[in-house]
Amino acid sequence: MIERERRGRMLLGIARDAIAATYAEAPARWPEPWLEEHAASFVTLRLEGELRGCIGSIEAHRALGVDVHANARGAAFRDPRFAPVTPREVGVLEVEVSVLSQPEPLAAQSETEALALLRAGIDGVIVEYEGRRATFLPQVWDGLPDPLDFLSQLRLKAELPARFWHRDLRLSRYTIEKHR
Repeated sequence: MIERERRGRMLLGIARDAIAATYAEAPARWPEPWLEEHAASFVTLRLEGELRGCIGSIEAHRALGVDVHANARGAAFRDPRFAPVTPREVGVLEVEVSVLSQPEPLAAQSETEALALLRAGIDGVIVEYEGRRATFLPQVWDGLPDPLDFLSQLRLKAELPARFWHRDLRLSRYTIEKHR
């Protein structure tokens, strides 16, 4: 438990430093070996409880420290849904870092099978079809607790019809280690 808390403090520190130092580059090396391991992360920003930015990686393709740093900067300054974070907001942003597990494919041949496999509140879900891809972190279950609504909104996010199903549609799930 103490190790997890220490990891969380370090990841949150990296995210906050990345946002505060707008033009700073990520350090070439991180002080802890686990920060050098490839992992995928999302950084979610909230201001007064409202979403202010969220950017992340679905696949582990770079060192965790670099991924968190880049995603924090992306959430603060490049999320297309929001204007860049202002200097006034930097100190009062709520920062959350989610480290993703390796996604596992769901063997679902129908929407009914997919819904039966989803674990509400636990699974982050990725939908993919013909070059379109979208994900919802497990936190999205808080606002969409019904599995059908969750999956429908995820398909809409991927620019597919809400009730779309095709044999080539692929679903994967993952869990997260969340730090706030």
